[in-house]
Amino acid sequence: MENVGLIGLSRQMTLERQLDVVANNIANINTTGFKADRSVFEEYLRTPAHEDNFVGSDRRVSFVQDRATLHDLSSGPNEQTKNPLDVAIDGNAFLVVQTPGGERYTRDGGLQINDKGQLVTKSGSPVLGTSGPIVFQPSDKDINIAPDGNITVLEGVNRIDSVRGKLRLVSFSQAQRLLKEGSNLYAAGEGNAPQPSTTAKVNQGFIERSNVSSVMEMTRMMDVTRAYTQISAMLQQQADMRRSAIEKLADVPA
Repeated sequence: MENVGLIGLSRQMTLERQLDVVANNIANINTTGFKADRSVFEEYLRTPAHEDNFVGSDRRVSFVQDRATLHDLSSGPNEQTKNPLDVAIDGNAFLVVQTPGGERYTRDGGLQINDKGQLVTKSGSPVLGTSGPIVFQPSDKDINIAPDGNITVLEGVNRIDSVRGKLRLVSFSQAQRLLKEGSNLYAAGEGNAPQPSTTAKVNQGFIERSNVSSVMEMTRMMDVTRAYTQISAMLQQQADMRRSAIEKLADVPA
């Protein structure tokens, strides 16, 4: 394959992966606490294909490769719900939840209480406090979640003030190493241990909306689609030129 074809193919491959990232962002516009992803590209230089190269030539060809996918960890807008179990995190921190695969982390503060009295996420994963899972009693009333994550209730007929736990908030020194695992959860990634967050606060009765901008993502999708179409047209033009050249050579008398 000629160098122009190889370069065009490398660009189409990266555009296809970029389109997957943009499409996933758009699909999660309404996902609570979702963080958008961004594609990062770089130039990749290498010697050209042998059939296009003279012996001893050191001319290099510029290809395109997608270096990484970065998380946009900026905060999304807060929406007031007045639901006492909803919390929005103010700061670069995550809630800790327990899953069959171990501890995972989320910004989705739309919480619930399951039939066992445990505080859980929408997908049913128990939310962990500083002393383990947070469990409520059937007689608990007026749940209050303080800015520091401390959870208190009024218990029983006499409405005694009782503590049910404290939300465990953690942060990461290398947050870009976090791995998305679906269900709005992150895994820490190798060598990326969580640290207790001392500055993050929680706002009860609010949820954090997705930080995806629908206008920006739709614009990116159109740009990617347009670039892919242009490259396809260029490659087709090159193929037509080669075919035409071969046909004309075939007509040359021997």
